[in-house]
Amino acid sequence: MDVDAFVAAHNAEWRRLEQLVNRGTRKLSGAEIDELVELYQRAATHLSVVRSSSPEPALVGRLSSLVARGRAAVTGAHAPMWRDVARFLTVSFPATAYRMRRWWLGSAIICNLVSLVIAIWVARNPQVQTSLLSPTEIRQLVDHDFANYYTEHAAGTFAFQVWVNNAWVSAQALIFGILLGIPTIFVLWGNQLNLGVSAGLMFAHGKGAIFFGLILPHGLLELTAVYLASAAGLRLGWTIIDPGPRRRSQALAEEGRAAMSIALGLVGVLAVSGMIEGFVTGHVHTTWLRIAIGVLAETAFLTYVVVLGRRAVREGDTGDAELVPETAPVAA
Repeated sequence: MDVDAFVAAHNAEWRRLEQLVNRGTRKLSGAEIDELVELYQRAATHLSVVRSSSPEPALVGRLSSLVARGRAAVTGAHAPMWRDVARFLTVSFPATAYRMRRWWLGSAIICNLVSLVIAIWVARNPQVQTSLLSPTEIRQLVDHDFANYYTEHAAGTFAFQVWVNNAWVSAQALIFGILLGIPTIFVLWGNQLNLGVSAGLMFAHGKGAIFFGLILPHGLLELTAVYLASAAGLRLGWTIIDPGPRRRSQALAEEGRAAMSIALGLVGVLAVSGMIEGFVTGHVHTTWLRIAIGVLAETAFLTYVVVLGRRAVREGDTGDAELVPETAPVAA
């Protein structure tokens, strides 16, 4: 290797890295911190190339010192918190959700089919209905309780209660994935059973329009979030059974980080669905407007995941919170 040519080609980068290190990370902008990390990675690779191809003592000493100082700056450098939050919302969460789209879609299809079968079974069998509730209780439910549920508490308090409850259901579906996903299936079964029974009783007594008019505004986004959490849990459980070409410990670590990313992202999604349930479902009296709000929220969320998630995945970002590698291949 021609040492002089190598130095001439990369000396400007090394001088720039030295300038950034000398300024200190607290005085650097977010873009300059990114530049510092990139230049440090390149310098580390340059040092490796020099050591293996032409161990020039002076050059090795210069680069060794520069890389050591760069490493100290990089390991102590932290980007502003808002940048981490912005990256999570625009890259990590949508990319992780997009990568799980097959598990997510499969969970949604199967679960809704289960609820549909239960609803039809309940609606067509009076014996099943009376085995669940007495005729008086059924009338009370379909004529009053189902609709009053959304207005019997103050909107803000109700929205918060709904958010906490849905977050708990989603957390169970996700966390229980570590137990091979079996408890996740039971959580889903309980959720779909309640939905199917309620639908069956309402339709059996001519209240189907009321059922959909009250469920769809918040239920579209709420159930989508539950199915996404379940998909993350089921995928985590399946990873234990079949880690694929990865080591099982590596696969579990990666899927575990993905599950935590989904959990954090769904906090906001469920907050939105809770607000719709608390302030829209029982208080907006025009049925088509209620449903339109729910459809708009659902469409916005799916568009967000597909557009940002697909773009991130195409650019090679998996959404995984990986450590920055110490070296990066560059041309010598």
